Amino acid sequence: MYGKSIKINHWLIPLSWLYGVGTKVRNKLFDWGILPAEEFDIPVISVGNIAVGGTGKTPHIEYLIELLRPHYHVAVLSRGYKRKSRGFILADKKSTAREIGDEPYQIKLKFPDITVAVDANRRRGIKILKEKFPKLDVILLDDAFQHRYVTPLTSIILTDYNRALHLDKLLPAGRLRESRHELSRADIVIVTKCPKEMKPIEYNLISRWLHLFPYQNLYFTTLAYGNIRPLFPEINPDKDISLKNISKKNGLMVVTGIANPAPMIQHIAHFHSPQVQLHYPDHHNFSTSDLNEIASQFHAMKGEKNYIVTTEKDAARLRTAPLDKSIKRALYVLPIKVRFMQHAGTSFDEKISDTIYKNRRKRQEPQSLKASLK
Repeated sequence: MYGKSIKINHWLIPLSWLYGVGTKVRNKLFDWGILPAEEFDIPVISVGNIAVGGTGKTPHIEYLIELLRPHYHVAVLSRGYKRKSRGFILADKKSTAREIGDEPYQIKLKFPDITVAVDANRRRGIKILKEKFPKLDVILLDDAFQHRYVTPLTSIILTDYNRALHLDKLLPAGRLRESRHELSRADIVIVTKCPKEMKPIEYNLISRWLHLFPYQNLYFTTLAYGNIRPLFPEINPDKDISLKNISKKNGLMVVTGIANPAPMIQHIAHFHSPQVQLHYPDHHNFSTSDLNEIASQFHAMKGEKNYIVTTEKDAARLRTAPLDKSIKRALYVLPIKVRFMQHAGTSFDEKISDTIYKNRRKRQEPQSLKASLK
Protein backbone atom coordinates (compact mmCIF):
# COMPACT_ATOMS: atom_id res chain seq x y z
CA MET A 1 0.00 0.00 0.00
CA TYR A 2 1.17 3.52 -0.88
CA GLY A 3 3.07 5.14 1.99
CA LYS A 4 3.02 2.02 4.17
CA SER A 5 6.35 2.82 5.86
CA ILE A 6 5.46 6.30 7.10
CA LYS A 7 6.69 6.94 10.64
CA ILE A 8 6.30 10.37 12.22
CA ASN A 9 8.08 11.59 15.35
CA HIS A 10 5.13 13.59 16.63
CA TRP A 11 6.99 15.05 19.61
CA LEU A 12 9.29 16.85 17.14
CA ILE A 13 6.49 18.58 15.22
CA PRO A 14 7.12 21.98 16.94
CA LEU A 15 10.68 21.88 15.60
CA SER A 16 9.29 20.99 12.17
CA TRP A 17 7.18 24.15 12.26
CA LEU A 18 10.31 26.23 12.87
CA TYR A 19 12.16 24.38 10.14
CA GLY A 20 9.21 24.98 7.81
CA VAL A 21 9.32 28.73 8.43
CA GLY A 22 12.99 28.77 7.46
CA THR A 23 12.51 26.83 4.22
CA LYS A 24 9.45 28.89 3.28
CA VAL A 25 11.33 32.17 3.74
CA ARG A 26 14.27 30.85 1.71
CA ASN A 27 12.03 29.76 -1.16
CA LYS A 28 10.21 33.09 -1.13
CA LEU A 29 13.52 34.94 -1.41
CA PHE A 30 14.21 32.96 -4.60
CA ASP A 31 10.65 33.45 -5.87
CA TRP A 32 10.94 37.22 -5.39
CA GLY A 33 14.38 37.36 -7.02
CA ILE A 34 16.15 38.53 -3.87
CA LEU A 35 18.35 35.46 -3.91
CA PRO A 36 19.84 35.01 -7.41
CA ALA A 37 19.06 32.05 -9.62
CA GLU A 38 21.03 31.52 -12.84
CA GLU A 39 19.87 29.92 -16.08
CA PHE A 40 22.39 28.54 -18.55
CA ASP A 41 22.49 28.27 -22.33
CA ILE A 42 23.07 24.53 -22.10
CA PRO A 43 20.24 22.13 -21.21
CA VAL A 44 20.40 21.30 -17.50
CA ILE A 45 18.24 18.51 -16.14
CA SER A 46 17.90 18.33 -12.37
CA VAL A 47 17.08 15.03 -10.68
CA GLY A 48 16.24 15.40 -7.01
CA ASN A 49 13.75 14.71 -4.28
CA ILE A 50 11.75 16.55 -1.69
CA ALA A 51 12.47 14.09 1.11
CA VAL A 52 15.69 12.76 2.61
CA GLY A 53 16.52 9.11 2.14
CA GLY A 54 16.87 6.85 -0.84
CA THR A 55 14.36 7.50 -3.60
CA GLY A 56 16.46 5.97 -6.38
CA LYS A 57 18.21 9.03 -7.80
CA THR A 58 21.28 7.15 -9.04
CA PRO A 59 19.38 4.49 -11.05
CA HIS A 60 17.30 7.26 -12.63
CA ILE A 61 20.41 9.28 -13.46
CA GLU A 62 21.84 6.14 -15.06
CA TYR A 63 18.63 5.67 -17.03
CA LEU A 64 19.01 9.20 -18.43
CA ILE A 65 22.68 8.56 -19.25
CA GLU A 66 21.82 5.41 -21.20
CA LEU A 67 19.06 7.28 -22.98
CA LEU A 68 21.15 10.30 -23.97
CA ARG A 69 24.78 9.29 -24.37
CA PRO A 70 24.42 7.63 -27.80
CA HIS A 71 23.30 10.99 -29.19
CA TYR A 72 24.65 13.74 -26.94
CA HIS A 73 27.74 14.73 -25.02
CA VAL A 74 26.55 14.20 -21.43
CA ALA A 75 27.99 15.35 -18.11
CA VAL A 76 26.85 14.52 -14.58
CA LEU A 77 27.41 17.08 -11.84
CA SER A 78 26.92 16.04 -8.21
CA ARG A 79 27.81 17.55 -4.87
CA GLY A 80 29.57 14.28 -3.98
CA TYR A 81 27.77 13.55 -0.73
CA LYS A 82 30.11 12.47 2.12
CA ARG A 83 33.26 12.84 0.02
CA LYS A 84 36.47 13.73 1.83
CA SER A 85 37.39 16.56 -0.54
CA ARG A 86 36.22 20.06 -1.37
CA GLY A 87 35.64 22.25 -4.38
CA PHE A 88 35.35 21.19 -8.01
CA ILE A 89 36.80 17.79 -8.90
CA LEU A 90 36.65 16.13 -12.28
CA ALA A 91 36.41 12.36 -12.00
CA ASP A 92 38.90 10.17 -13.85
CA LYS A 93 40.03 6.54 -13.74
CA LYS A 94 42.13 7.25 -10.65
CA SER A 95 39.28 8.79 -8.64
CA THR A 96 38.04 7.07 -5.49
CA ALA A 97 34.73 7.03 -3.65
CA ARG A 98 36.35 8.94 -0.77
CA GLU A 99 37.43 11.67 -3.18
CA ILE A 100 34.25 12.15 -5.21
CA GLY A 101 31.53 10.26 -3.29
CA ASP A 102 30.18 6.75 -3.81
CA GLU A 103 27.41 7.62 -6.28
CA PRO A 104 29.55 9.68 -8.71
CA TYR A 105 32.22 6.98 -8.43
CA GLN A 106 29.65 4.32 -9.31
CA ILE A 107 28.47 6.33 -12.31
CA LYS A 108 32.01 6.91 -13.58
CA LEU A 109 32.83 3.21 -13.30
CA LYS A 110 29.72 2.20 -15.24
CA PHE A 111 30.02 4.97 -17.84
CA PRO A 112 33.71 5.82 -18.22
CA ASP A 113 33.06 7.65 -21.50
CA ILE A 114 30.92 10.40 -19.96
CA THR A 115 32.04 13.41 -17.94
CA VAL A 116 31.45 13.18 -14.18
CA ALA A 117 32.29 16.02 -11.78
CA VAL A 118 31.50 17.04 -8.22
CA ASP A 119 31.03 20.51 -6.76
CA ALA A 120 28.75 21.67 -3.96
CA ASN A 121 28.52 25.02 -5.79
CA ARG A 122 26.49 23.93 -8.81
CA ARG A 123 26.75 27.29 -10.62
CA ARG A 124 30.51 27.18 -10.44
CA GLY A 125 30.53 23.53 -11.43
CA ILE A 126 28.42 24.17 -14.54
CA LYS A 127 30.62 27.09 -15.58
CA ILE A 128 33.79 25.03 -15.21
CA LEU A 129 32.28 22.14 -17.18
CA LYS A 130 31.23 24.49 -19.99
CA GLU A 131 34.71 25.98 -20.10
CA LYS A 132 36.52 22.63 -20.07
CA PHE A 133 34.11 20.85 -22.42
CA PRO A 134 32.62 23.32 -24.91
CA LYS A 135 30.98 20.48 -26.86
CA LEU A 136 28.75 19.42 -23.96
CA ASP A 137 25.09 19.09 -24.94
CA VAL A 138 23.43 18.40 -21.59
CA ILE A 139 24.30 18.41 -17.90
CA LEU A 140 22.52 16.15 -15.42
CA LEU A 141 22.39 17.64 -11.93
CA ASP A 142 22.25 15.04 -9.17
CA ASP A 143 20.23 15.90 -6.04
CA ALA A 144 19.76 19.57 -6.89
CA PHE A 145 16.07 20.37 -6.32
CA GLN A 146 16.89 22.44 -3.23
CA HIS A 147 19.87 24.09 -4.97
CA ARG A 148 17.83 26.96 -6.36
CA TYR A 149 20.81 29.03 -7.40
CA VAL A 150 20.55 27.12 -10.69
CA THR A 151 17.37 27.22 -12.76
CA PRO A 152 17.27 23.92 -14.68
CA LEU A 153 15.67 23.47 -18.06
CA THR A 154 13.78 20.48 -16.64
CA SER A 155 13.32 19.52 -13.01
CA ILE A 156 12.57 15.89 -12.16
CA ILE A 157 11.40 15.02 -8.66
CA LEU A 158 11.44 11.47 -7.31
CA THR A 159 9.20 10.35 -4.47
CA ASP A 160 9.28 6.90 -2.87
CA TYR A 161 6.11 4.84 -3.20
CA ASN A 162 6.73 3.52 0.32
CA ARG A 163 6.64 7.00 1.89
CA ALA A 164 3.67 9.03 0.70
CA LEU A 165 4.31 12.77 0.51
CA HIS A 166 0.81 13.72 1.65
CA LEU A 167 1.30 11.76 4.89
CA ASP A 168 4.84 12.91 5.61
CA LYS A 169 6.03 15.82 7.76
CA LEU A 170 8.89 18.26 7.59
CA LEU A 171 12.19 17.47 9.25
CA PRO A 172 12.88 16.51 11.99
CA ALA A 173 9.43 14.99 12.71
CA GLY A 174 9.27 13.50 9.22
CA ARG A 175 11.62 13.33 6.28
CA LEU A 176 10.53 16.23 4.08
CA ARG A 177 13.25 18.74 3.22
CA GLU A 178 10.60 21.34 2.39
CA SER A 179 6.85 21.60 2.10
CA ARG A 180 5.24 19.16 -0.33
CA HIS A 181 3.62 22.20 -1.97
CA GLU A 182 7.05 23.02 -3.41
CA LEU A 183 6.45 20.04 -5.68
CA SER A 184 4.86 22.60 -7.99
CA ARG A 185 8.37 23.65 -9.08
CA ALA A 186 8.92 20.26 -10.73
CA ASP A 187 8.23 19.60 -14.40
CA ILE A 188 8.20 15.81 -13.97
CA VAL A 189 7.28 13.78 -10.89
CA ILE A 190 8.22 10.10 -10.69
CA VAL A 191 6.85 7.76 -8.03
CA THR A 192 9.69 5.27 -7.56
CA LYS A 193 10.06 1.75 -6.13
CA CYS A 194 6.48 0.85 -6.99
CA PRO A 195 5.38 -2.78 -6.62
CA LYS A 196 5.10 -4.53 -9.95
CA GLU A 197 1.55 -5.64 -9.17
CA MET A 198 0.08 -2.15 -8.67
CA LYS A 199 -3.63 -1.95 -9.46
CA PRO A 200 -5.13 0.71 -11.77
CA ILE A 201 -7.08 2.30 -8.92
CA GLU A 202 -3.84 2.93 -7.02
CA TYR A 203 -2.36 4.90 -9.90
CA ASN A 204 -5.43 7.13 -9.82
CA LEU A 205 -5.38 7.57 -6.05
CA ILE A 206 -1.70 8.52 -5.99
CA SER A 207 -2.28 11.01 -8.80
CA ARG A 208 -5.05 12.66 -6.78
CA TRP A 209 -3.03 12.75 -3.56
CA LEU A 210 -0.09 14.45 -5.27
CA HIS A 211 -2.29 17.31 -6.53
CA LEU A 212 -0.15 18.00 -9.60
CA PHE A 213 -0.82 20.83 -12.03
CA PRO A 214 -1.68 20.35 -15.73
CA TYR A 215 1.85 21.39 -16.78
CA GLN A 216 3.39 18.55 -14.74
CA ASN A 217 3.88 15.00 -15.94
CA LEU A 218 3.53 12.01 -13.60
CA TYR A 219 5.30 8.68 -14.09
CA PHE A 220 5.69 5.50 -12.07
CA THR A 221 8.80 3.31 -11.99
CA THR A 222 9.78 0.04 -10.39
CA LEU A 223 13.13 -1.58 -9.70
CA ALA A 224 14.43 -4.33 -11.97
CA TYR A 225 17.29 -6.43 -10.61
CA GLY A 226 19.86 -8.15 -12.79
CA ASN A 227 22.10 -11.15 -12.22
CA ILE A 228 24.78 -10.88 -9.57
CA ARG A 229 28.32 -10.38 -10.85
CA PRO A 230 31.75 -10.59 -9.14
CA LEU A 231 33.00 -7.33 -7.68
CA PHE A 232 36.57 -8.49 -8.26
CA PRO A 233 36.58 -10.30 -11.62
CA GLU A 234 40.38 -10.27 -11.65
CA ILE A 235 40.38 -12.96 -8.93
CA ASN A 236 36.90 -14.39 -9.51
CA PRO A 237 36.34 -15.40 -13.15
CA ASP A 238 32.65 -16.28 -12.61
CA LYS A 239 30.20 -14.89 -15.14
CA ASP A 240 26.96 -13.23 -14.12
CA ILE A 241 24.89 -15.57 -11.97
CA SER A 242 21.13 -15.68 -11.60
CA LEU A 243 20.05 -15.87 -7.97
CA LYS A 244 17.71 -18.71 -8.85
CA ASN A 245 20.71 -20.79 -9.91
CA ILE A 246 22.41 -20.56 -6.52
CA SER A 247 21.92 -23.88 -4.77
CA LYS A 248 20.16 -23.96 -1.41
CA LYS A 249 23.24 -25.82 -0.19
CA ASN A 250 25.22 -22.59 -0.59
CA GLY A 251 25.23 -19.86 2.03
CA LEU A 252 24.23 -16.27 1.22
CA MET A 253 25.07 -13.08 3.11
CA VAL A 254 23.62 -9.66 2.29
CA VAL A 255 25.60 -6.51 3.12
CA THR A 256 24.07 -3.06 2.54
CA GLY A 257 24.72 0.55 3.44
CA ILE A 258 21.67 2.15 1.81
CA ALA A 259 18.64 4.01 3.13
CA ASN A 260 16.08 1.28 2.40
CA PRO A 261 17.35 -2.25 1.72
CA ALA A 262 13.85 -3.78 1.98
CA PRO A 263 13.17 -4.00 -1.82
CA MET A 264 16.52 -5.72 -2.36
CA ILE A 265 15.87 -8.20 0.46
CA GLN A 266 12.40 -8.94 -0.88
CA HIS A 267 13.84 -9.64 -4.32
CA ILE A 268 16.53 -11.97 -2.98
CA ALA A 269 14.00 -13.77 -0.78
CA HIS A 270 12.16 -14.94 -3.90
CA PHE A 271 15.16 -17.13 -4.74
CA HIS A 272 17.21 -17.67 -1.61
CA SER A 273 17.02 -17.21 2.16
CA PRO A 274 20.07 -15.23 3.34
CA GLN A 275 21.81 -16.76 6.35
CA VAL A 276 23.20 -13.38 7.38
CA GLN A 277 22.04 -9.81 6.81
CA LEU A 278 24.26 -6.88 7.76
CA HIS A 279 22.65 -3.50 7.23
CA TYR A 280 24.50 -0.23 7.81
CA PRO A 281 23.35 3.42 7.47
CA ASP A 282 23.08 5.11 4.07
CA HIS A 283 26.44 6.05 2.48
CA HIS A 284 28.19 4.14 5.26
CA ASN A 285 31.98 4.18 5.20
CA PHE A 286 33.03 0.68 6.19
CA SER A 287 35.44 0.76 9.11
CA THR A 288 37.98 -1.88 10.07
CA SER A 289 35.57 -3.22 12.69
CA ASP A 290 32.80 -3.42 10.07
CA LEU A 291 35.06 -5.38 7.72
CA ASN A 292 36.06 -7.69 10.56
CA GLU A 293 32.39 -8.27 11.35
CA ILE A 294 31.67 -9.11 7.71
CA ALA A 295 34.61 -11.53 7.59
CA SER A 296 33.70 -13.16 10.91
CA GLN A 297 30.06 -13.68 9.91
CA PHE A 298 31.08 -14.95 6.48
CA HIS A 299 33.53 -17.55 7.77
CA ALA A 300 30.93 -18.79 10.27
CA MET A 301 28.41 -19.51 7.51
CA LYS A 302 27.62 -23.07 6.52
CA GLY A 303 27.51 -23.96 2.86
CA GLU A 304 29.34 -25.69 0.05
CA LYS A 305 30.06 -22.30 -1.50
CA ASN A 306 29.18 -19.03 0.19
CA TYR A 307 28.27 -15.72 -1.41
CA ILE A 308 28.23 -12.13 -0.20
CA VAL A 309 25.79 -9.94 -2.13
CA THR A 310 25.89 -6.16 -1.92
CA THR A 311 24.54 -3.12 -3.77
CA GLU A 312 26.26 -1.17 -6.52
CA LYS A 313 26.53 1.83 -4.21
CA ASP A 314 28.19 -0.21 -1.46
CA ALA A 315 30.44 -1.88 -4.02
CA ALA A 316 31.86 1.56 -4.82
CA ARG A 317 33.15 1.78 -1.23
CA LEU A 318 34.06 -1.87 -0.75
CA ARG A 319 36.13 -1.95 -3.96
CA THR A 320 39.03 -0.17 -2.26
CA ALA A 321 38.54 -1.64 1.23
CA PRO A 322 41.29 -3.85 2.70
CA LEU A 323 39.54 -7.20 2.19
CA ASP A 324 41.24 -10.58 2.21
CA LYS A 325 41.08 -12.76 -0.90
CA SER A 326 38.47 -15.15 0.48
CA ILE A 327 36.05 -12.25 0.94
CA LYS A 328 36.90 -10.75 -2.45
CA ARG A 329 36.21 -14.07 -4.19
CA ALA A 330 32.81 -14.32 -2.48
CA LEU A 331 31.72 -10.72 -3.04
CA TYR A 332 29.07 -10.13 -5.71
CA VAL A 333 27.13 -7.05 -6.80
CA LEU A 334 23.38 -6.99 -7.47
CA PRO A 335 22.75 -4.36 -10.19
CA ILE A 336 19.46 -2.51 -10.50
CA LYS A 337 17.74 -0.56 -13.22
CA VAL A 338 14.49 1.35 -13.33
CA ARG A 339 11.55 0.30 -15.45
CA PHE A 340 8.71 2.63 -16.30
CA MET A 341 5.26 1.28 -15.59
CA GLN A 342 2.05 1.62 -17.63
CA HIS A 343 4.18 1.38 -20.80
CA ALA A 344 5.17 5.02 -20.21
CA GLY A 345 8.90 4.70 -20.89
CA THR A 346 8.63 5.84 -24.50
CA SER A 347 6.58 8.86 -23.46
CA PHE A 348 9.23 9.84 -20.90
CA ASP A 349 12.08 9.30 -23.37
CA GLU A 350 10.42 11.45 -26.02
CA LYS A 351 9.66 14.23 -23.55
CA ILE A 352 13.28 14.42 -22.40
CA SER A 353 14.69 14.22 -25.93
CA ASP A 354 12.24 16.82 -27.27
CA THR A 355 13.14 19.20 -24.46
CA ILE A 356 16.86 18.89 -25.13
CA TYR A 357 16.51 19.02 -28.89
CA LYS A 358 14.41 22.20 -28.85
CA ASN A 359 16.60 24.01 -26.32
CA ARG A 360 20.13 22.92 -27.17
CA ARG A 361 22.61 25.48 -28.34
CA LYS A 362 22.10 26.45 -31.96
CA ARG A 363 25.78 26.14 -32.79
CA GLN A 364 25.67 22.39 -32.10
CA GLU A 365 23.99 19.80 -34.27
CA PRO A 366 24.10 16.40 -32.54
CA GLN A 367 21.91 13.62 -33.84
CA SER A 368 18.31 13.92 -32.70
CA LEU A 369 17.32 11.23 -30.26
CA LYS A 370 13.71 11.79 -31.21
CA ALA A 371 14.36 10.77 -34.79
CA SER A 372 15.99 7.54 -33.66
CA LEU A 373 12.95 6.64 -31.59
CA LYS A 374 10.59 6.79 -34.57
